[in-house]
Amino acid sequence: MSRVFRALLGVLLLGSCGSQNFESPRNLDDACAIVQERPKYFRAMQSAERRWGVPVYVQMATIHQESKFVGNAQTPHKFALGIIPMGRQSTAYGYSQALDSTWKDYQKTAGKQRARRDDIYDATDFMGWYMDKSEKMIGIPKWDAASNYLAYHEGRTGYLKGSQNAKPWLLAVAQKVADRSALYQLQLGSCRRG
Repeated sequence: MSRVFRALLGVLLLGSCGSQNFESPRNLDDACAIVQERPKYFRAMQSAERRWGVPVYVQMATIHQESKFVGNAQTPHKFALGIIPMGRQSTAYGYSQALDSTWKDYQKTAGKQRARRDDIYDATDFMGWYMDKSEKMIGIPKWDAASNYLAYHEGRTGYLKGSQNAKPWLLAVAQKVADRSALYQLQLGSCRRG
C-alpha cells in the first residue's frame, strides 16, 4: 500500500470515529419511542433532572420545539434582496438552540468549559441550568413548560417585561410546548423500561 493511500485511509477511519448521528428520532410524537430509539437522550435528560430538577418531559418538549432533536440544528440564513446571503438569523445552535452569549455564560458559571451544544448531555445540562436559574431568579416552576419556554425564548428580562404578550404566535408555540410536555409526561409514565 502506498503511503498516500494509508494516510487517506487513516484520516477516513479517524473521521468516522468522531461522527455523530444528528438526525431526528423517527417518531417525535411518542416519548417511549424516542427513549427506545435513543436511550442516550433519556440518560442525558435524567442526568440533568437529577442535577437541576427539571423534569425529563419538560426538557423533551423544549428540545422538540427548539431542534426536533437534531444535534447540529441552526437557524435559517438571512438574505438581502432575497439572494445575497447575510449570515444566520441568530447564533442559536444545537439541540437546545442556545445562543453563543448564553452558552458562554453557562460554560463559565456551570464550570463546563468544554461543553458543546451538539452534545446531548451538554445540551440537556444547559437547559436544566437555564431553567433552574429561571426558577431562582424569577420564580418559574421547573415543571411549567410554557412559562419556561417563554423565558427561554425571550430571555428572562424580556419575559419579565412581558415581551411575549406582543407575540401571539409565540404564546401559541408555548402552549404547544406545554401540551407536548403533558403528553410526554403521560407517555413516559407508561413506558416499559427494560
